[in-house]
Amino acid sequence: MKACFADTFYFLAMLTPRHHSPVRAVQLSRSLTCPLVTTTRVPSELADAMCLSPRRERFGVFLQQLRREPRTIIIPTSDEGFEPGLDLSLSRSDEDSSLTDCISFVVMQREGLTDALTGDRHYEQAGFVALLK
Repeated sequence: MKACFADTFYFLAMLTPRHHSPVRAVQLSRSLTCPLVTTTRVPSELADAMCLSPRRERFGVFLQQLRREPRTIIIPTSDEGFEPGLDLSLSRSDEDSSLTDCISFVVMQREGLTDALTGDRHYEQAGFVALLK
């Protein structure tokens, strides 16, 4: 079964009720049958977004659950993924894609993934399908 890439946008929508797409994210997550792929950069970005209490505690619980989820693959961001992502980020001076997004694009291409659980337009600009649009 083809996997879907899980972006910070998706996890924020699931964890923060005031996010602009929580209903769509929850609905989609209930019907998902595909394995999820993400990178270690995504939880890092999520931790930054949820650094204030009580969100920090919610993030800690979520990360433990994510790590135990058998259908989720968290790909470590090593130099193998970081350097190509950094190169891509620096080459896209006309766009405002984050470094985390560019690393995600590199991983998605390497893994043959086309669908991303995100509403982030940068994924569409990079040629992927943003499932939360």
